[in-house]
Amino acid sequence: MDFTKPETVFKLENIRNELVKMEDSIIFQFIERSHFPTNHNVYIANNEKLPLGKFDGSFLDWALMHLEITESQLRRFESPDETPFFPDKILDSILPSINYPQILAPSTESVNYNNKIKNMYIKEIVPLVSKYDGDDANNYGSVAMTDIQCLQSLSRRIHFGRFVAESKFRSDVELYTTLIKNKDVDGIMEHITNSAVEEKILQRLTTKAEVYGVDPTNKDSERKITPEYLVKIYKEFVIPMTKEVEVEYLLKRLD
Repeated sequence: MDFTKPETVFKLENIRNELVKMEDSIIFQFIERSHFPTNHNVYIANNEKLPLGKFDGSFLDWALMHLEITESQLRRFESPDETPFFPDKILDSILPSINYPQILAPSTESVNYNNKIKNMYIKEIVPLVSKYDGDDANNYGSVAMTDIQCLQSLSRRIHFGRFVAESKFRSDVELYTTLIKNKDVDGIMEHITNSAVEEKILQRLTTKAEVYGVDPTNKDSERKITPEYLVKIYKEFVIPMTKEVEVEYLLKRLD
């Protein structure tokens, strides 16, 4: 998939390959997060244990914002598949723009689920993948950086629903135009849902978790992530939120 060549972006095989690669990244980042406790202090806004001056937010928010400011100057958010958590803070790149062609609808920038993704990650995923429920002040920085990697990968995967939606729209413009004009949310959801594909994703995740989640050289080693938890994360959060992104994108597709 090459974003400078739109014809490569909407090939279903290319989209599928990208989604499979994202699974591997997300799994290994969850495994990395499993080395640390929950560390709730990292997520508490205006926490006296982690004073951040006049900054209004959590330690994770502060770290993520500053990292995105730097990454924006390195051209990260010019890429059509990247969505910032702090879009009002990013700066112009110091590198020359690549000038990507317009691939998605102009309204795509307004489809930003990152706040919802962050809340879901903290409340639902962190308790599942952490080593234990507790606090370790020595690892606040490591936890925040690992969380950022998890969040950015989840964001890219979930917002990739915009490309999936655009591909589906182009495959049947007449059908989707009618559904969009009628604001038929249920109809759109019905047509973008492919239960067989979703089941294959869950089966593939189960296999990957069984292989990646334990040291293959030591059968007695502690499992870092269980297939049950990984399937739960995708089935209850990642896939449904991706479809929410698809629906919102399509509802705005004709704007």
